[in-house]
Amino acid sequence: MKIAVVGCGAVGSYYGARLGRFGQETHFLLRSDYEAVRRRGVLIRSPEGDFRFQPKCARTPEEIGICDLVLIALKTTVNDQFQRLLTPLVGGSTAILTLQNGLGNEDLLAALFGEEKVLGGLCFVCLNRVEPGVIQHIAHGTVVMGEYKRRPEPRTHDIASMMRNSGVPCKVTDDLALTHWEKLVWNIPFNGLGVASAAGDDALFTSSSKGGTHDSLGPCLTTDKLLANATWERLVREVMFEVIAVARALGLQVSELLAEKQIEQTHTMGAYKASTLIDFERGRPLELENLFLEPLRQAQAAGARVPRLEALCRVLKMLDARREAALCPKT
Repeated sequence: MKIAVVGCGAVGSYYGARLGRFGQETHFLLRSDYEAVRRRGVLIRSPEGDFRFQPKCARTPEEIGICDLVLIALKTTVNDQFQRLLTPLVGGSTAILTLQNGLGNEDLLAALFGEEKVLGGLCFVCLNRVEPGVIQHIAHGTVVMGEYKRRPEPRTHDIASMMRNSGVPCKVTDDLALTHWEKLVWNIPFNGLGVASAAGDDALFTSSSKGGTHDSLGPCLTTDKLLANATWERLVREVMFEVIAVARALGLQVSELLAEKQIEQTHTMGAYKASTLIDFERGRPLELENLFLEPLRQAQAAGARVPRLEALCRVLKMLDARREAALCPKT
């Protein structure tokens, strides 16, 4: 397969390198890491064994051209760039697989390129980009993928088989929407509370729309610290159960046992920084829309009561607004 990887941070670089290492023609669309990856390739540090892979490097999608598979690992904050970045890569038989967080990514891709081209994948993996072209894989790595609004096609199983042959555990789901909400059970509390912890736990307990507007912020909490503190662990569980309740209100059979299973798995990650926490610490926009606000809108539309999720969204919006204000102070 000719594969384009669009969004070569931790997720895109890791899975793209895995695929390329096992013989796929893999092109990386790069920006800031272009020179580093062109010169030295991508280094994957992993408990499963370190390796280096040299992808074909491009600065523009036109340099790559039409592909069999486009793998999207962009931050959802730049989804408005889909048409510009992807159009030169997409032909009549191209499959587009988004590995992005949250809800709504497949909807936007389908509107631009047609439902029949779009697949979604959920990455259950613990990794970080530690420097240009260097990815630290910490644990896990399974991808669960499915077709957008359709049952799996033969091409779905072909792509899954290719991933497994590349050393990536990969499963095919009959219900992509269900799998999205199962992933949100982890993503919303650990990404969200890890950042919101900077405002203090009182911000999550107030019903005021202005709650959490502290003059000074504390440190963000990694996953181990969230689970080691009784107050934050309780908030993690409460948010998890709210997300499960929303999924059920939408007709998706997410088991309440999933919360405990995911907490047990999180204990194995150690002091892990979720991606939203890293973005916040580096002064980048938070993935508010797809990862937090859209799930909240769906909860409200379904009539689900989600006070913790509402408070979490309120605090995250406040923190993101502070970041913008710091970058663009009033004159």
